[in-house]
Amino acid sequence: MTQHAEGSPTGSPSLMMQHSGRWVGWIAFAGTMMIMLGGFHIIQGLVALFNDEYFLVGRSGLVVSLDFTTWGWIHLIAGVVVVVAGACVFAGQVWARTVGVVVAVLSALLNLGFLAAYPVWALILITLDVVVIMALTVHGSDVKDF
Repeated sequence: MTQHAEGSPTGSPSLMMQHSGRWVGWIAFAGTMMIMLGGFHIIQGLVALFNDEYFLVGRSGLVVSLDFTTWGWIHLIAGVVVVVAGACVFAGQVWARTVGVVVAVLSALLNLGFLAAYPVWALILITLDVVVIMALTVHGSDVKDF
């Protein structure tokens, strides 16, 4: 093992565990937020399916001109995928983090397309997607070390 100037070993298990422990909370946060975001997508999809007068603009005012029934199904399916990916993030597997990042990017893009219909909600979800992406890409491997 190599020594720092202060005399502490750089490869000691306790030092690695202490470093990893700081960021495991971010991964738990990312997984939890993905499950919540998926739930939000599911709710948004159900609203679009059952009450399309709820939104601020009509079909022609959306970035992608689809009727709200189509948007509802897209949000519903995407929500289920995000929930499953969020649950898989807790396993600490590389593939789960990769799927989580891809799903969070798709979620952000989906909300960008839905921005005109429900702007504040879409911006909140996009912001949370970015935080999830940051947590999974910057600190994702720390779950394995803990």
